[in-house]
Amino acid sequence: MEDQKSAPRCEFLFVHQDVVDQVNRAMPGEEELFDLAELFKIFGDSTRVRILYVLFEAEMCVCDIAQLLGMTQSAISHQLQVLKKSKLVKYRREGKTVFYSLADDHVRAILDQGMEHVTE
Repeated sequence: MEDQKSAPRCEFLFVHQDVVDQVNRAMPGEEELFDLAELFKIFGDSTRVRILYVLFEAEMCVCDIAQLLGMTQSAISHQLQVLKKSKLVKYRREGKTVFYSLADDHVRAILDQGMEHVTE
């Protein structure tokens, strides 16, 4: 059996209290961190990400998105409800048709940064 070197451990002999205090002041509150984690969960589904990329290009109705992505209207509607609840997409009615679009430029920025990260 090979000897394994143990990882360095902090023995709490000296705490850098000034750094700990500075970071503690800068940390968001628990509720904000929870909300942020919930937002990132929304991006954890590739269908939702695909829908968001579709909406980068054009405002579209459920039937058009379903046709484009090769999915059922029911599946697309479900995912759009999740995105709408999370305030990532908005909608408008035109007669009986509902058109969806990105809620704001933050959505594009989030995905652009994520794509930049994964393609580095």
